[in-house]
Amino acid sequence: MDLGTAFDASVARQPGALAFVDGELRRDFASWQKEIRCVAGGLSAMGLQADDRLVCIMANRYEMATLYWACQMLGAVFTPFNWRATTNDIAFILEDADPQIVAFDDSCDEAVQSALGGFNFSEDALVTAGVDLPGIAFAKLLKSDPVNSPVGARDEDICLMLYTSGTTGKPKGVPRSHRAERTAAASVIAHLRYRFGDCALGVMPLFHTMGIRILLCSMMINGALINMRGFNGAAALKLIEDENINSLFLVPTMFHDMLAQETFATDAMSSVQNIAYAGMSMTSELEQRCVERFQPEIFANYYGSSEIFTFSVCDHLDRKPGSAGWPGINQKIRVVRADADGGAMPNETLSPNEIGEVIATMESPEAFRGYWKRPDADEKAIRDGWYFTGDLGYFDEDGELFLAGRIDDMIISGGENIHPEEVEDTLSDCDLVSTAAVVGLPDERWGQKVVAFIEAASEKAGAKALDEFCTNSALARFKRPKAYVFVEALPKSASGKLLRRHLRDGDYVVSPKFDSTLQELDSKEREE
Repeated sequence: MDLGTAFDASVARQPGALAFVDGELRRDFASWQKEIRCVAGGLSAMGLQADDRLVCIMANRYEMATLYWACQMLGAVFTPFNWRATTNDIAFILEDADPQIVAFDDSCDEAVQSALGGFNFSEDALVTAGVDLPGIAFAKLLKSDPVNSPVGARDEDICLMLYTSGTTGKPKGVPRSHRAERTAAASVIAHLRYRFGDCALGVMPLFHTMGIRILLCSMMINGALINMRGFNGAAALKLIEDENINSLFLVPTMFHDMLAQETFATDAMSSVQNIAYAGMSMTSELEQRCVERFQPEIFANYYGSSEIFTFSVCDHLDRKPGSAGWPGINQKIRVVRADADGGAMPNETLSPNEIGEVIATMESPEAFRGYWKRPDADEKAIRDGWYFTGDLGYFDEDGELFLAGRIDDMIISGGENIHPEEVEDTLSDCDLVSTAAVVGLPDERWGQKVVAFIEAASEKAGAKALDEFCTNSALARFKRPKAYVFVEALPKSASGKLLRRHLRDGDYVVSPKFDSTLQELDSKEREE
């Protein structure tokens, strides 16, 4: 069953059930279906056909979710992208995805408008929401003649293309089929034991696999998705209480921020039955606080990726903190010899407690079939029917998986992928910096925080000055370092190769010319 038909089936089951809430806007399944069909009709009139891509760059909102479902009705490929991205990143996506239509809102209109300047999109190929700019306003699409029914896409047709960062830092397109998306959602429902009619918090970005997954899960169980356009710990707690939200599928940073609120009250969280985290690691201390404060029936670590979705799930973190659990119901995983150069093969499996690279079978019905126009990435990641995750881990004696970092140096902070080289390139353009190296260090709130190690070119160098430089550069805000360490010299091998692991392990000499070894930026300045 394609996703458009699956949505119609949910409408037939419970047309009056609450489906989506965005502030004052509330839609049941039947009324939302009518609007989705009108928007689909409008997009069709704009020229969007089956297999065409619609690039959507918006913060979470009703319009974005509606555009997603309208694409499913038409057999088109919904292609969301991070609204916080830079102009250069957006321009790359527009070139790479080759979309028929581009939709955007007021969260990113300046960057999108700037990126569009390098292309020949007509105003009739643009959809806008919340902003008065050339293009077709979303409100106008709602007045279009509706489509009568979904086109009836095949299971293997592509319905979604997510973009995920690669080893070069350039985003890679991850095409996902109707079958893979539907199966992945069913897997979440089974593993996290969601119930018919459960109400979920919709704060994970709809350009992220977790955000899309909860949107799909809510449809499949006729549950309500309570949208948040931007996360705030206090506001999230109020929304959970006001809407009697049952399930939270978030990154650890969000749990950290909710627990940090003075207004947090366990009694007010009584509706919450299922909580799960993914996208980054969670400290054992934070896991314990989640158990004590939320008192959920289910608390799970859901380990996966945009490409494969489910790798493994642990739903007993109260008994085994830090575990990534056992392979998912549609998955087989192995731990094999780690080789950053890509020389390891699927049969080079390791014994319990030996750290190696985690790999997953491509036989899973949740898996993608390869990257968009990137045979080089396919060759690196897929070998003999197995997907090489780039994650390090090991199985314990019980067969449970534990993760132990990345085989490469990518930083995952707040659920976002950040490549050190991009941050280093920005810092190297600053006259105050001689050499810079960037690593991710453990952080309870962010999972990892971006830390820059600096060989200074001037005594005027300091955290404030360098942060101001990064702020005024093309570097996205979420990629800016959260701390700076000034060192006498960066550790290097005999051949001159930077030894990042020495920085992560604290094996360096701090420069005495600066007052502190770790100049943390004010947390309020770095909320974004």
